[in-house]
Amino acid sequence: MSAQKTRESVHDDYALTPVPEGERRGFLSMSMVMLGFTFFAASMWTGGALGTGFRLWPDLVVVVLAGNLILGVYGAFLGYAASATNLSTHILARHAFGTFGSKLPSFMLALTQIGWFGVGVAMFAYPIQKLLGVPLTPLILLGGVLMTGTVVIGFKAIEWISWIAVPAILFLGFWSMARAFADAGGLAALLAVEPSKPLTFAKGVALGVGSFISGATLTPDFVRFSRSRTGGVGATAVGFTFGNSLMFFFGALGAMATGVADTSEVLAAQGLLGGGIALLALNIWTTNDNALYASGLGLANITGGKRRRLTILAGAAGTLLAHFLYNHFVNWLVFLSVSLPPIGGILIGDFFLKWRGRYPALEDYPFRSVNGAALIAWGVAIAASQFSPPVGTFSVAPLNAIVVAALVYAAADRLLHGPAPVPAEEPGC
Repeated sequence: MSAQKTRESVHDDYALTPVPEGERRGFLSMSMVMLGFTFFAASMWTGGALGTGFRLWPDLVVVVLAGNLILGVYGAFLGYAASATNLSTHILARHAFGTFGSKLPSFMLALTQIGWFGVGVAMFAYPIQKLLGVPLTPLILLGGVLMTGTVVIGFKAIEWISWIAVPAILFLGFWSMARAFADAGGLAALLAVEPSKPLTFAKGVALGVGSFISGATLTPDFVRFSRSRTGGVGATAVGFTFGNSLMFFFGALGAMATGVADTSEVLAAQGLLGGGIALLALNIWTTNDNALYASGLGLANITGGKRRRLTILAGAAGTLLAHFLYNHFVNWLVFLSVSLPPIGGILIGDFFLKWRGRYPALEDYPFRSVNGAALIAWGVAIAASQFSPPVGTFSVAPLNAIVVAALVYAAADRLLHGPAPVPAEEPGC
């Protein structure tokens, strides 16, 4: 690679190439980035919805742990593939969907991350408006500009902000949890709270999985910077299984104590809105950075353009849509829980079942333009998700979609193209 191309790749955060060894991070740094990603106020909001839908014990605990165990295992498979190849989600998708075919999942994933960015910008602006009484639109625009500016810098800025935001949100969450116990009259009182808006187990797990299924699918965009496979898988497990569960419990306990699911309303009811607003803003900022960063990588795969320029366009779109997305949040989660899990399932099927965990080097990989097996698997998995039973062993639609996508892809690809050759040595990418 020429010096000019090397400088361009560095400047664009290796959007379309493997992360070189000198730029990779250890377990602690990767864990902070993944915790910064999953420590999101929207997860507290989802936890609030679950808190009004289930009794604390055992129903809520089981639902939260089940949903985040699915996310953790799903993310860990993708994290392993990313740390083994040091490639983004979208370049992994080129292997499974084809160079042109990968543009479809990249579009879906970029679109959802722009949506999450918009939700985050609104969640940044609404509490400030509630506290200070200033107009909402300028706050949304200001938040969008500030967050987009950070993402333009790249992964290093995301890493730096995570080191600040993770301790901050832990402080806010435990602070809110302590107030919830005090306001409710202790643990016994919270255990006695009956759900005001009951949910089924399947619906609760689907909400939990849907709350971060797009983020879990994009795990490779961040874990590709891991120095080792063990570190990448471990950081992913810390982020999703521990971090996201903690956010759910923070939100659920506040909702059970106050009777409302909206995070800003909970903080206001607890008298924490003023003190917590800066910490909440930091928390939203770091997750929004990750979401917008991932959307830029997806758009780079679609267009071949520069990540930085595409990030600015994506940030502008998410900012303009912020108010709409904020007011249709739960519907957004249900949509995500159906359409996105098959993408990650197909990537898992390609890397682990077809190639047995070892891709050839990029320059030796037999890329297709479009791989019909991936499109078939995506369609079948969405159908399996839609027809999942409301109760029973197979009632968790996102999990059904992941498993069906991986198995159908592996079978369809072998039928259409034959078995994949086993690489003679570890991939150089």
